[in-house]
Order: sequence, then structure tokens, then C-alpha cells
Amino acid sequence: MPTNMVPIPKIIVSAEQTNTRLDIFLSEELKMTRSQAHKLIENDLVLVNDKLPKKAGDRVKTDDEIFVKEPVVSAFDVDKQKKKENLKFKIDVIVETDDYVVINKPAGLLVHPTEANEPHTLTAWLKEKYPEIINVGDSKDRPGIVHRLDKEASGLLVVAKTQKMFKHLKKQFQAREMEKEYLVLVYGQVEADHDVIDFEIDRGKDGRMVSRPKTDRLKLRNVSKFQPGKEAISEFWIENKLARFTLLRVRIHTGRTHQIRVHMLAYNHPVVGDEIYYNKNLFKKGDKHLMRLFLHSTKLCFVDLKKEKQCFEAKLPDELKKYLDILN
Repeated sequence: MPTNMVPIPKIIVSAEQTNTRLDIFLSEELKMTRSQAHKLIENDLVLVNDKLPKKAGDRVKTDDEIFVKEPVVSAFDVDKQKKKENLKFKIDVIVETDDYVVINKPAGLLVHPTEANEPHTLTAWLKEKYPEIINVGDSKDRPGIVHRLDKEASGLLVVAKTQKMFKHLKKQFQAREMEKEYLVLVYGQVEADHDVIDFEIDRGKDGRMVSRPKTDRLKLRNVSKFQPGKEAISEFWIENKLARFTLLRVRIHTGRTHQIRVHMLAYNHPVVGDEIYYNKNLFKKGDKHLMRLFLHSTKLCFVDLKKEKQCFEAKLPDELKKYLDILN
């Protein structure tokens, strides 16, 4: 038997445990998640009084004998494996103080778990490295998190280590005083050297965010169905023009979900690598596929608790530099 496998003896249900769901009973007794317990039951690896249970939601009764047919991975080793996987992403700490930490998030890493409850996230890494932040913020699922980056984007994020700093940063974020700039590669040659995109953003019927250029609403055919979206403002400057692409420096003045990606699609210059907000007519045979968004948070400024302005910068990661070299 492998060293990380633990044989499970027969478990007797106590009076205090009576009427507990079977999956919950197993998760508590075996120190595993409910989904892990559910899989044991689904795979017919659990017996209740020498019989297979009908479903994971069956209720156990006093003196029921629960037997797990196969050894299971110990809770300690599951936890150790999760930590190992969380650390597979290289997360650079730009600066760390008693009040906050600024990190450079790699592409491919979620900031916090979604409804799917993914275990490998930035927040999981933060909890391991800075356990004191677990109770900081508005939610234990997002400890210290004031703002976010999309999974396939990279770059700077500030995380509060104390509740006082969290409230201080949140206030700046809500007042639009936090400065955030991104390097973004988009399809096509953008004509204006500088422009402000102020198209409203809302959530569409398919769950994606949508935006549209401002227009006379009376001229819209579906005017009766039109719902005004939320204010969203993005400002950009051209960094470099390529044959079929443009590298932009984008500053966002609001923090809507997928704001830059949605705005650039509505502006008819979608972000390279975006598999949600794109225009397939801009793709050409032979284009090298980018396995992430070409969207990098390159500059972040905020005021600390001493009322001093702090600014941080992060250069383009190597994979984006190499992609630009190929295009050049």
C-alpha cells in the first residue's frame, strides 16, 4: 500500500451523528471534501450495514456500520498536494510591507475561486504565504483582494494585509483614485494616437459582458428593449504600430468586468488571445496562436496609510515579448 494511503476501519454512527447526510458524515469522519465523499459513494466504494447506499444524500442512523472498501488518500497528503500545485505558478512579490503586498500575477492563474470552487488560485497561495490575511476583506474567499485580473491576463495586483489597509484601498478604488495601466495588443491598426472609450457596459443574455458605441437611442430598432448599461471609461495611447496589430497603453478609470476586452471589441480592435470577445474575420491563416490574453497590468499607483503615493511597474513577461518579436 502506498505510504500516503490510509486504510479505513468500519465506522459506527453515534447518536449525535444520526440523521446526518452520508456524504457529510464521510467528509467529517475522513477529513475530506464533500465532493470526494460523493465520488466514493458514486463509485460503489461505500457500504452502509453491508449494503450499497442509494444516494449520497441518504441519512445515517445510530449504530449504522459504515465501511469504505478502499483506502483513501489522507487529508494531510491531500492538503500537501494542493499546496504543491498552488506553488507551481511563479508569483513574483514586487514589494511587501506590514500593510500590503504587491504581486505580479502570472497568466493562467485565477485570482479567486468561482462557483466551480477551483483549488489552485491566487487566494489559495496568499492564504498559504500570509495566513494572517484570512480574515481581511469582505469575504474569506477573497482575502485582502480589492481589485482583480482576468485568469489569462498577467501583471500587478495589490493585496491588503490588514483590514485598515483594505478599507483604505477600497475607498480609493471606489473613488477612482487608484491608477491602473495595461499593455494591450489589439488587432488592426488603431488610427487615433490617443482616445477615450466611454461606451457603457452591461451583461448580455449569454452571460458575456457587452458594450456599444454611444448612439441616439431613438434610432435603435430595439429601443423598447434597450437597457442602459453601467458607466465605463477606458483611455489609451499608442505604444507601437505593427502591420496588422497595435500595441496600446490603456488606463482604466472604472473597473467593470472584462472592461478593456469588451471596450476594445466594441471599438473594433479586439484583444489578441481573447477567445470570448473576438472578431473571427480578423484572424488569418498562419497566425500564431497566443495561449493567453495579450493583456498585462504594467503600472499600479495608490496612496498608502502614510498618505504617500506608491507606484509600481512590471515589464512584459517573456512569452509576450517573444510574441511581439515574432510579429515584428
